[in-house]
Amino acid sequence: MNITSEEEWAERAAAFLKHKLRESEVTYVELAKRLKKHGFKSETEASITNKLKRGSFPATFFLACLAALELDGVALEEI
Repeated sequence: MNITSEEEWAERAAAFLKHKLRESEVTYVELAKRLKKHGFKSETEASITNKLKRGSFPATFFLACLAALELDGVALEEI
């Protein structure tokens, strides 16, 4: 893996989450519901759409999404 910029990390993290959502057949609405169980009470379909569209979001959001999707392990090479 040869990522050389913050922008590329952001693009890849967003693409990874979008892929996992499609793979799990989880909509942004459903993800917002699941994130509420992980302490993200203010997330909505629109806020998730905006985060994934711009590609920048906190690591806490990324980790909560992994938990909400019930992903047990993620290899860095997958991102």
